[in-house]
Amino acid sequence: MSNQAGTLYTPPSQVKVLAATSQLKGLMTIVRAKATPRADFIFYADRIIRLLVEEGLNHLPVIDKQVETPTGATYDGLSFQGRICGVSIMRAGEAMEQGLRECCRSVRIGKILIQRDEETHLPKLFYAKLPSDIASRYCLLLDPMLATGGSAMKAVEVLLDNNVPEENIIFLNLIASPEGIGAFVEKFPKVKIVVAEIDQGLDADKYIVPGCGDFGCRYFGTND
Repeated sequence: MSNQAGTLYTPPSQVKVLAATSQLKGLMTIVRAKATPRADFIFYADRIIRLLVEEGLNHLPVIDKQVETPTGATYDGLSFQGRICGVSIMRAGEAMEQGLRECCRSVRIGKILIQRDEETHLPKLFYAKLPSDIASRYCLLLDPMLATGGSAMKAVEVLLDNNVPEENIIFLNLIASPEGIGAFVEKFPKVKIVVAEIDQGLDADKYIVPGCGDFGCRYFGTND
């Protein structure tokens, strides 16, 4: 596949990139545009988030299930196996919570706050509130941007410290950099990543290019 620079990039097998349909490309164009008003940014970002959640759910284990239809016939279907929860990496990840709730009624959602330590310049955990039974659930980790991967990797460490099996974590994001994907997958090879688009890379300031700016600021209206 090609990334947003048009160069050939083959993501690792743990990474699932949404199909590059005209529908998705149109939505991403609106979200990326600097001139897009906040109301439109929220509306179209929410549509992309819904697509990511639906794809993430495709990676959950299933079992065969037969049901009887109103016509009296039997339908050979599937049923999801196991329970799920969401964990958002604050603050931008909180924008993805509603999309998860729209797909999974009454889903439990935890929160993790990670910020850069002013002395060490490394990601540091400041707050975590997780479902008490998270170790027995499949976890959808929510963060719209995967740049260097520092915050996401710290969040996974928190989940592992709470006994969540690595293979039970599915990381959802809208835009990722090859650098972030590489660092993340090297450290956590059993975590699946579901992403809408993979960009050209990081600039000198470690921002994703072409990117969409600060997702959290644009979504929550604090960019002025």
